[in-house]
Amino acid sequence: MTAVVVVGGGVGGLVAARDLAKGGADVVLVEASDRLGGIVDRHTVAGIELDLGAESFATRGDTVGGLAIELGLGNEIVTPDPRGAWLMTRDGRVAPLPQAGLLGIPGSPTAADVIAVVGTSGALRAQMDSLLPGPVGAKARTLGELVRRRMGDRVLDDLVVPVAAGVHSTHPDELDLDRVAPGLRAALLREGSLGRAVLAQRAKAPAGSAVAGIRGGIARLVDELVADLDTYGVDVRLGTRAVRIDRTAVDVVPVDDGSGTGRPGPAERLVADHVVADVADPSRLVGQRDAAIELVTLVVDQPDLDAAPRGTGMLVHPDAERVRAKAITHATVKWPWLAERAGGRHVLRLSYALSARDGADAIGVGTSLAVDPDSAVAETATADAAALLGVPIDAGVVIGAARVRWRAPDTEPAGLAEGVLGVGEASVGRGLAGVVATSRSVAAGILDA
Repeated sequence: MTAVVVVGGGVGGLVAARDLAKGGADVVLVEASDRLGGIVDRHTVAGIELDLGAESFATRGDTVGGLAIELGLGNEIVTPDPRGAWLMTRDGRVAPLPQAGLLGIPGSPTAADVIAVVGTSGALRAQMDSLLPGPVGAKARTLGELVRRRMGDRVLDDLVVPVAAGVHSTHPDELDLDRVAPGLRAALLREGSLGRAVLAQRAKAPAGSAVAGIRGGIARLVDELVADLDTYGVDVRLGTRAVRIDRTAVDVVPVDDGSGTGRPGPAERLVADHVVADVADPSRLVGQRDAAIELVTLVVDQPDLDAAPRGTGMLVHPDAERVRAKAITHATVKWPWLAERAGGRHVLRLSYALSARDGADAIGVGTSLAVDPDSAVAETATADAAALLGVPIDAGVVIGAARVRWRAPDTEPAGLAEGVLGVGEASVGRGLAGVVATSRSVAAGILDA
């Protein structure tokens, strides 16, 4: 049997391990923490079970949907409310997010919903994209550089920056173009303009919503993947940290020797025919190691929110003056199944970008902590929610709150040794669709070999 060591128990590692074991490989999966799933998890706020991290997935390629069907969740796939999201610009203007776009890049720069955000002059500058030769900007390294050269600063700042901040938690000038928008560069050269390239990319996507969810929460995917690991005989070792990852071996150390003193256990070398890594190389310094994203969830009893005043939520320009949140999801509008469970209450999810200085307190990564509605954290989130949704919300209507912190996405490559097969966000970026597709491809390649 082919022996494979999978390092990291995020969704990427789980999918790879499951497919490999199902195909007949002998698989060991090591995970440093005491749980599997990475940023896909659940918590309970005001008696409602909610996703702790990711709560939707991109439908492109049907990779996640196909996996869900294999896992027996096909009938549980749901699409979000069609009202869509809004956005807030740097100067505090709010408007519905233009429909025909990709990462905020408009497919039709002079459409009415685009003009409502960038103004007439910004739209006319963006329309000049159709007059530029196709190669202009085609060698851009980052998403920001491409948009700036083709459509100008106004589209970049008012549309692409808030969308990129909401989706990737990073400024477009720091987002690798081919990593976040695969195929867009080739489409630009083929179509001759960025707008037409965006429309072509959207036309290739499946009909319907660009994202979907799972009734009951995305965490159900992890439940089923973990169950399959047991079914197919994967040797799962929690609390085991990889300290060195090579092409044919992984050096691991238990994080606790069992003595209760917090000392690590004895080192062990796991030798394999193939090594798959859901993490970055442990020996390198990770970009943005101290940067974090904090998600604050509020459950509120405010009937004025029943009308969904700002659709399914809002993306916020990072430099908007009136609020600190970078995005809000009106989850009980976005997901009808959740509205049923909430029984008239509203679930609001606000995300915040934190610096190393903000991260000095003791809250652990991936740990959900209940928050007092009168605390400073809840007060800030409540004020931001009211400003973004345009509805008064005060501490008296907040019946539950929680916060969780996640590591910000890396801005550097995973740095894996030659021959180590990278899966997961460290190698392919944050986003379940890309992670699942890469993991399944890597597993299939090993099995075919």
